Amino acid sequence: MKKYIIAIAVILSALGAQAQSRKHIANFSLFQQYYNPALTGFEGSMVKTFYRNQWTGFEDAPKTIFASAELDMADLSAWKENNQLKTQREDRYNRQGGAKHAFGLAILNDRFGAYAESQVFLSYGSRIQLSESLSLRWGTAVAVSQQRLDGNKLTLDQENDPQYQDVLGQNNKLSKLDLNFGLMLTHDKYYLGYAMQDVAEGGLATAGDNFLKNMYTRKHIAQAGYRTALTEQVGLVLNGIYQYDDKVKETLEGQVKAVYQNMLWVGGGYRKDLAYTLNAGVRVDQLKIGYVYEAPTSDAKSIGKSTNEIMLTFNLLPAKYPKYGKSVTIW
Repeated sequence: MKKYIIAIAVILSALGAQAQSRKHIANFSLFQQYYNPALTGFEGSMVKTFYRNQWTGFEDAPKTIFASAELDMADLSAWKENNQLKTQREDRYNRQGGAKHAFGLAILNDRFGAYAESQVFLSYGSRIQLSESLSLRWGTAVAVSQQRLDGNKLTLDQENDPQYQDVLGQNNKLSKLDLNFGLMLTHDKYYLGYAMQDVAEGGLATAGDNFLKNMYTRKHIAQAGYRTALTEQVGLVLNGIYQYDDKVKETLEGQVKAVYQNMLWVGGGYRKDLAYTLNAGVRVDQLKIGYVYEAPTSDAKSIGKSTNEIMLTFNLLPAKYPKYGKSVTIW
């Protein structure tokens, strides 16, 4: 029965109106550069990864692996001078000043039954410092993706359904090259911006089979975040993301965190009509480890299975974060 349900779900997602497969990241506030290239290097030179196991216990359920590396040229300058990233005032970790350029490489692999997708992003971000704590950032990314559908793994409700005869028994592949663009206003306490993914709607370059060629669409993404210290040891962080395209329409997600001494965080979130989330994490020097538990709701409740997501990030260069005071350094 599980295989039957998965097969139908794969057909609906890979061949139906939602074929471009919108990606959900429960820890979206820690992987902003995936959505907006303007945030490449936003938190410094880092390597990041997460593993998402959706609908745990469901056979052939979606699994996502992501890995990225970002290099902020400001970090190289600061490291050469002090061997430690910090500003001259209050030893605060300032992401607004310094060099104006950042580069990134990100890889994502997503699997769901007979369907698989791989994405590679080469991104560039630049910033103009408007004040000591405020910057305007812009960025672009070259996005390469390949989608695959193994027709040998599909089972149809109607064996001779003509709608799917071209993909049954075939190893279907489609590759595309496209561009992403983004703008972002960043401050010590907040960020606000807009990005566009797949600007050419797959029209820049495509190759392969026709099973998904008419499903590429331009995606619009808005992101915002705010953080503030409530006491000398406790901070509050709010993050939100809005996604829209003319296939899947809109998705809205919000998240709130309590941060203790810039080391520990706990929080919760809500993805409209899809899921509730609980998250927690710890930062030890240059390493951050986080976990999210996600429970389906409303439109997604028919699946009835939870989702687990584990993430790691690591600063490539030493960074000094304040444990006390009026600043929060975790998003």
